[in-house]
Amino acid sequence: MNNYEIRTNKKKATIISVAQELFKEKGFLNVSIKEIASKANVSQVSIYNYFGNKDALVGECVNFLMIEIIASARAILLSKMDFKEKVAKALSLCSDHINKSLSEYFTNEALNDKALMKLINEFINKEKFELFREYIEVGKKDGAIDKTIATETILKFIEAISIAESNTDYSIVPDGYIEDIQKLLFHGILGQ
Repeated sequence: MNNYEIRTNKKKATIISVAQELFKEKGFLNVSIKEIASKANVSQVSIYNYFGNKDALVGECVNFLMIEIIASARAILLSKMDFKEKVAKALSLCSDHINKSLSEYFTNEALNDKALMKLINEFINKEKFELFREYIEVGKKDGAIDKTIATETILKFIEAISIAESNTDYSIVPDGYIEDIQKLLFHGILGQ
């Protein structure tokens, strides 16, 4: 890596760090590119050159949070355990760690910012669906998932469940709701 690339990566890391700090403190809508640039000691043009826009910068912030979680989920996928155990462990890891990471990096006020949460969920879902694709393919190879069902069909089914869950008022659902959804997803209504 040459000096230019090193400087560029350092600037990008600084911008991401400052953006996370400001989004955490003030929420997405209350932070401008100008404010991020000023605090990161870079020009606004640099931010647009590196990230394109504020939405893409949020995506980079989320990607930074997701790197460790995704790596751990991929390690689980490559492990020798039974496929159902892999799925259960990965789902637990992802839900627990994503929520923990978000609560560590963003205040409750920021997490109540609907625009920020919409962007965060879009970027998280993009990463999750790539991971789901990998799990589905391994599940098919292991014989745990029906090979005759197209991977894209399974992903659309998971997406439909994700959309339904994103509209769920968790204050009125019964205990065990998430576990029941996971059972329906992996075992169907008739169970096996």
